[in-house]
Amino acid sequence: MKAVLLDAASLGDDIDLSPLRALVDDLEVHALTAPEERRERLAGAQVALVNKVVIDAELIDALPDLALICVLATGTNNIDMKAAERRGIAVRNVTAYGTASVAQHTLMLMLALAARLPHYQSALRDGAWQRSEIFCLLDQPTLQLADKHLVIVGSGELGSAVARLGEAFGMRVTFAARPGNEANDTRPALATLLGELDVLSLHCPLTEATRGLIDTQALAAMKPEALLINCARGGIIDEHAALDALRQGQLGGLAVDSLPSEPPRDGHALLEALHEPLNLIVTPHNAWISPEARQRVVTLTADNLRAWRRCP
Repeated sequence: MKAVLLDAASLGDDIDLSPLRALVDDLEVHALTAPEERRERLAGAQVALVNKVVIDAELIDALPDLALICVLATGTNNIDMKAAERRGIAVRNVTAYGTASVAQHTLMLMLALAARLPHYQSALRDGAWQRSEIFCLLDQPTLQLADKHLVIVGSGELGSAVARLGEAFGMRVTFAARPGNEANDTRPALATLLGELDVLSLHCPLTEATRGLIDTQALAAMKPEALLINCARGGIIDEHAALDALRQGQLGGLAVDSLPSEPPRDGHALLEALHEPLNLIVTPHNAWISPEARQRVVTLTADNLRAWRRCP
């Protein structure tokens, strides 16, 4: 059985692929694959292994040997699921591979914003400490997390892991009702929590119900010292509205690990604002990239392949 990995670069070059090699006769590995290279590289393969490479209906119809698509991620939006189903091609993804990594990253962002780290690092670069009349800088009050209210949108494995870490810091944690399903959810709606929360952390999928969830109206309802963290998907918040609120002192801190378009080849307002004296952090969608998490992607994919083959 032949398998082809089309975008191994998305896993990094320090990951052991032997769990996959052990399950196939031939594993062909490509660091990156351009759209025009997909058909040739997948010709004769029974298994396609992809992270972000698009497998559309036209490609699926051109690959008569293809029987399984393994997505090395949770999202399957790059796969034409209907075309795969029509052809009888199984599609398997992986979940919960980066829970510890993303939860840790979320807490890092929360702690950095609470300490006003971006501001104080900027002040140090500008020589403010050297010019200070007292022994420290305290022009930006920090936020002590103990006894503060952390609201989380997304109560899955990741949101629950963040909740446990927040509780370890003495925070009071509330899960908001699932956006779009508030009527059938016993938890409080996010709108009722905005005015009282101190930290809002997003861990929900990007859907029609969550797109633009944190918009101008939501931001206006929050405390001016509240912190907003998005380690979910770009577009769940209105990034431009959040930046405006931050600049106007209507938001205490903003941290995002994703943007609507990635990589942001045309730039983005948040990236351009990083040089400003704001409590702003942008990380390059790397909350998930610990070696342990990336290796677990391979392990879980091997499990999917083994189950599909009905191996013991």
